[in-house]
Amino acid sequence: MQVDILNTQGGSTGRSIELPESIFNIEPNDHSIYLAVKQYLAAQRQGTHKTKTRAEVHGSSRKLHKQKGTGGSRKGNIRNPLYKGGGAVNGPKPHEYGFKLNRKVKDLARRSALTHKALANNIVVVEDLVMTAPKTKTFAAIHDALRGDNWKTMLVLHELDTNVMLSSRNVPGVNTVLINHVNTYDITNAQKVIFTESAIKMLNIDAEYETAGEVASDN
Repeated sequence: MQVDILNTQGGSTGRSIELPESIFNIEPNDHSIYLAVKQYLAAQRQGTHKTKTRAEVHGSSRKLHKQKGTGGSRKGNIRNPLYKGGGAVNGPKPHEYGFKLNRKVKDLARRSALTHKALANNIVVVEDLVMTAPKTKTFAAIHDALRGDNWKTMLVLHELDTNVMLSSRNVPGVNTVLINHVNTYDITNAQKVIFTESAIKMLNIDAEYETAGEVASDN
């Protein structure tokens, strides 16, 4: 799949680049996308919710009145869950929500999500961004030229560029990530995915390496 390489003004540079078929043109597996997104969101939950039991709330442990002979119900101490200020019954306890997902499933989910974006023509390749200093206004102009009518975009860099990172963090609707930090949730959450030219070249190298490894294992 060939895509044009755009310049920072949104125009064509006259060059194109091949998107690896093994990443951008596979049979999408929507269930793997669901699992990967579910795992990501579950891992974001702190799981620190907690209520106090009758053993933890403040109050005397003295029995309120004798067991029998009052004509009323039996009562323990003031920390009884039936009283205001008493302990909670079967309340939440701290625990983790995260769960394990096999690496191959997560890889399939990322490729499936990128394939969906490619099929919808929401993959953009731009020449490498060069910013000599952090400038939000300059980056916003570049972003507006590339995003089209889309609001949420994800910019994928091949390496850490502090100037680009600082310039993009205050622009609404932009998520700037490194190529090795891309996850399925960020892809599906973005309306358009913008790759720098070097980031796509890194994907091509990785795809060629994986293909060579598969051929070697078959032999």
